[in-house]
Amino acid sequence: MRFSSIQRILGILMMIFSFTLLPPVLVSLIYQDHAAEGFLIAFFVTVTIGLLAWLPVRNIRHELRLQDGFVIVALFWGVLSLIGSLPFMLSEQPHMSLTDSFFESISGLTTTGATVITNLDEMPKAILFYRQQLQWLGGMGIIVLAVAVLPMLRIGGMQLYKAETPGPMKDTKLTPRITETAKALWIIYLSLTIVCALAYWLAGMTLFDAIGHAFSTIAIGGFSTHDASMDFFENPLIHLIAIVFMFIAGINFALHFMAYRGKTLRDYWHDSEFRFYSGILLFASIAVVAFLYFSGIYNGRESVIKGVFQLVSFATTSGFTTADFNQWPGFVAILLLFTSFIGACAGSTGGGIKVIRVLLLIKQGAREVKRLIHPSAQIPVRVGDKVISPRVIDAVWGFFALYVASYTVMYLALAATGLDLMTAFSAVAAAMNNLGPGLGSVSSNYAAINDPAKWILCFGMLLGRLEIFTLLVLLSPGFWRR
Repeated sequence: MRFSSIQRILGILMMIFSFTLLPPVLVSLIYQDHAAEGFLIAFFVTVTIGLLAWLPVRNIRHELRLQDGFVIVALFWGVLSLIGSLPFMLSEQPHMSLTDSFFESISGLTTTGATVITNLDEMPKAILFYRQQLQWLGGMGIIVLAVAVLPMLRIGGMQLYKAETPGPMKDTKLTPRITETAKALWIIYLSLTIVCALAYWLAGMTLFDAIGHAFSTIAIGGFSTHDASMDFFENPLIHLIAIVFMFIAGINFALHFMAYRGKTLRDYWHDSEFRFYSGILLFASIAVVAFLYFSGIYNGRESVIKGVFQLVSFATTSGFTTADFNQWPGFVAILLLFTSFIGACAGSTGGGIKVIRVLLLIKQGAREVKRLIHPSAQIPVRVGDKVISPRVIDAVWGFFALYVASYTVMYLALAATGLDLMTAFSAVAAAMNNLGPGLGSVSSNYAAINDPAKWILCFGMLLGRLEIFTLLVLLSPGFWRR
């Protein structure tokens, strides 16, 4: 383990991140909300700590190993969340505790969207903008952004990218050089954000709300600038735009790149994960809409708009709301929550187990049934026309086992803090799947739950964002042996 190299990179990344604390200062000056001071103090603290970490080891040059990449990613997300909490603690409004500030910060950066802040409509504009910006930065991963910059500083990036990028097929690169891959991802990400913001603005949002909600829509985050979330905008066109861009953001960004480079949409339909993802959303949406309509909760039009919106929001782990789904029939509420376990596609900004993993688990299960009928047959697992290697299947099963075990431990831990079972069950799901809203007392916000439960959920959010292996590998004694 090359700790001097890790320290050097962390120092550089902290200094880079410190500049993201300046845009809220500009927002504060524009709206005269008197919140700039907290961000300026946080900026100087962050850049100073980063500089002090970097200076002693600035001349050390070592090629990063995979071990180093895992440590840097895990450390940086923890340190970054702590730094990101400073404005919440330093601002006069909301002036939050360390626990609440860290919870809000890590929720934003992991694009979970679980909030402890109430009365959002009365918050300073700078704080509202900062929350949305946190999600946008976390959406594709601040590490991937750094990978596009660090080669200029003569720091290798492939190890960081492999540790950060979600999904079971992490070795796939869109372009031969990792720097170009990171840049390609960010160009697509930025372009989608701009188009989404323009669409929201033209549909009737203010420019501030349009930019803020574009940040959280493309990041699949779910933070809003209003307590009522998307229900604040009583405009079906805005809700439709949100559905479209949540769906797009839930697709593997490698597919977006391939479609852009080939100037064709055929690449989407040729992808098995995309077809399965689309099918899940279609059939689950039909089930939700039908149940809402035949239960007499809404008329036909409202059932379609609210049902499809809420289903897509949960299935992609966005977490936006347009209704108090906690009051919907139990079947619908549980179905919504269960779709978040599947989540969005690998290589997207969404959370959950990921569609490709679920597809592989189903195909592997189907193969085992066939083996019972034909014990001697050699039956490969295929996705499209590709045979999936046993190593990938083993990794998927390993991920699933760790996911279930981690979920169970955190569920029991939350229950031990005094939360009721439904709240505990849904809160762990919302944290690990980076969803945000849960059921029970966490359907709208997490302000009422106790501090130990919040720290457990913070770990769950990080576990979900780094896809379990990246974080739990650090707890393995073998990882630290020379």
